Amino acid sequence: MPKRNRVTPAPSVIDRDWPHQVALPDDICTDRNLTMITQFCQDIGVKPQIRRVQAIWPSGKYEDYRIHCFADPAAAKAFLDHFGGDVFDPKRDREGGKIRGVWRRTGEYKRILDLGPLSVPEILRN
Repeated sequence: MPKRNRVTPAPSVIDRDWPHQVALPDDICTDRNLTMITQFCQDIGVKPQIRRVQAIWPSGKYEDYRIHCFADPAAAKAFLDHFGGDVFDPKRDREGGKIRGVWRRTGEYKRILDLGPLSVPEILRN
């Protein structure tokens, strides 16, 4: 496991101090979309912590998600309203509440290619 640097808080600290979390598919958080997300956060004056989680559906399909974690519920709501995504509750959604647990999803897997103003880059669509 890679060593954590001193700038990035431990996962348990992020879940405790930045509990308002929004999940976006990892593929959608790249390229120009990352620039849009960063600019939006700067414009509203927040710097979210980022975590990752692997979502697994009953069919066995899985996908990596990037969790944007906010200390302020209003900032998380603004982010969710602008970009979409899923509200993520680390205590409820992480397998057994484990710090590094997977996200057991329900329902049928459907790949998300477009979400609000974001879209998966063409090279990652196949």
